[in-house]
Amino acid sequence: MNFENIEKELKSLFGEDIREIFVNFDNLTVVIKKEKTYDIVKFLKENFEFNFLMDLFGIDFLNYPSRKYKERFEVVYNLYSLKNNLRIIIKAPVDENNPFINSIVSLYDSANWYEREVYDMYGIVFENHPDLRRILMYDEFVGYPLRKDYPLKKRQPRISYREIDNGNN
Repeated sequence: MNFENIEKELKSLFGEDIREIFVNFDNLTVVIKKEKTYDIVKFLKENFEFNFLMDLFGIDFLNYPSRKYKERFEVVYNLYSLKNNLRIIIKAPVDENNPFINSIVSLYDSANWYEREVYDMYGIVFENHPDLRRILMYDEFVGYPLRKDYPLKKRQPRISYREIDNGNN
């Protein structure tokens, strides 16, 4: 199994949904249209045994002058095939005016908290996620703290200990 086979199959099946493919540091990187994220990740898992989701994270490219794509955000999936000892990186650019992408929790259970973290920090919504809610910030927190335009000195609503504890003391 090698990257040439994977690249050929992806181009054959998903042609126009593949924006770019390249090898970087011995990893195959595939930039895709966000609408096909679920289908492409499922294809890689079922056909090339990428059975381990190593990481999933978001990136904010606000004011990044040399960026190739017009979309502000990117969701990055780092997949690994234990059997074939191959790693593939899937990048899905996401527009700030339509920050939605399909969830892959039904493919990888570990995607659950990763997707919640990206939602909580960047405001990217994972459609069909079974429990999409904040994971790091409290519910009353306003905004998304890892966005590059988040005000550094923004004051947040305070919550009391009793509100957190639900008065069970």
